[in-house]
Amino acid sequence: MTVGRVLLRTGLRGAQLQWLSLGSVGLSIGLWLRAKTVDQDERGNAERRAVFVGLWPSMLWMIGESMRREEKGGRS
Repeated sequence: MTVGRVLLRTGLRGAQLQWLSLGSVGLSIGLWLRAKTVDQDERGNAERRAVFVGLWPSMLWMIGESMRREEKGGRS
């Protein structure tokens, strides 16, 4: 059983995950900008947090895309 099928059974849809992917891009940018405002001791941790969140969009987008294919009934 794939992650997409499990998420479909919970009621989540592919388009929702793709919107979440776009939102995580904005969150990453916001965290990066905020990292520039903290003092030098905390800046490295804040930048790592922004980069970590920046890794999410591609994963969320691809899971959403596979879910949209499952919704349509295809496996292409």
